[in-house]
Amino acid sequence: MIELDGAKLRAKEEAYPYLREKLGLPDWFGNNLDALYDMLTGENLKETYLIRLEGENTAFQERMLRVFRDACGGRLTIAKGSDMAKSWIPAGYKASLGLYDTQAAIGQLKRIFEDTLAVAMNLKRVSAPLFVDPDTGLNDDLNGVERPVSFDIKETGTHGAVVHSLAKWKRMALRDYGFPVGEGLYTDMNAIRRDEEMDNLHSIYVDQWDWEKVITAEDRTMDYLKETVRVIVGAICLTNDALRARFPALNWLPDRNVSFVTTQELEDMYPTLTPKQREDAYTREHTTTCILQIGGKLRSGERHDGRAPDYDDWTLNADIVFYNPLLKRAFEVSSMGIRVDPAAMDRQLREAGCDARRSLPFHRQLLAGELPLTIGGGIGQSRLCMLILGKAHIGEVQVSLWDEYTRRVADEAGVILL
Repeated sequence: MIELDGAKLRAKEEAYPYLREKLGLPDWFGNNLDALYDMLTGENLKETYLIRLEGENTAFQERMLRVFRDACGGRLTIAKGSDMAKSWIPAGYKASLGLYDTQAAIGQLKRIFEDTLAVAMNLKRVSAPLFVDPDTGLNDDLNGVERPVSFDIKETGTHGAVVHSLAKWKRMALRDYGFPVGEGLYTDMNAIRRDEEMDNLHSIYVDQWDWEKVITAEDRTMDYLKETVRVIVGAICLTNDALRARFPALNWLPDRNVSFVTTQELEDMYPTLTPKQREDAYTREHTTTCILQIGGKLRSGERHDGRAPDYDDWTLNADIVFYNPLLKRAFEVSSMGIRVDPAAMDRQLREAGCDARRSLPFHRQLLAGELPLTIGGGIGQSRLCMLILGKAHIGEVQVSLWDEYTRRVADEAGVILL
């Protein structure tokens, strides 16, 4: 899918240079609506488009939108105002598996992947909390603006907070459970993220496999991180092979070779694109990608994406991203990294303006060197199910609550949200 900013289509002088760049139009393209129609109905006949609009349309913009509608029909999705970040269903989409087979496939996928990952990574399954004491500093603050779901506890007179992730809890658990170097844990992580913007990949319910492993100081290298990424990608590919053997209608074929790229390299390659657009552009060419070094500022002064300063080392972390051929976009499956040691924690708290956290129990112990050195991350359960089972919307593989716009879009496309 090609996403277009409707604001760039308001005036002729800006629209055609913008479309030349976004659609890869040739030098001989004529700057007129007839030429645009010919292009949309010509060699790009199978391409899908999403135009995001906000505010009142101009007369020129209305004419251009009419051309897109006439030329593309069901290949065009227009999102307006509050629908800007919402769901869409690809034109002509039909699920490969029905509801019954989907549920059977989800169960098999989760069992196969868990067992494969545990053996490959030397991990043992443990139980994990659904909520933590907010005063311990154990909860993940994500990008620093998301509000945790909290509640009062009658018996204790205190409060609990539903976890956003288990990044910090796992590290303390490895110490408390006595895990040796080279071994680790994995668990089901279930969270409620009340401020999540709902779209094809996001709901307010989060389910993932969280894992964490004890390492040595000598393991805190880029080579060790990359090798761990390759192991995880291998486990995903083996799981996909097993599912395709059992459900022949499935047809996702991932590249087992991982292309590694840093966020600074992405900015250097695509300086005019947003971070997400850079990921889309890169994964179109490199369909199995690992994006490295997320969280710190780039040379432009901007960040590729937010990352809390107190679990991943921003110089030694990664996102595993596949190209999703159905949604035609970069599709993140895992966020992971070598965790901060005391020096990295000190540096990142200062850079992020979060020095007040130094007094929290978790942070005091880490800065004092009382927690093991670890590598860890999360692997999205529903995300992986979407990708392997060829689903267009996360609501096809998990049960959640949806806004009216999402329900309407799904209903119009004949997609059943669980």
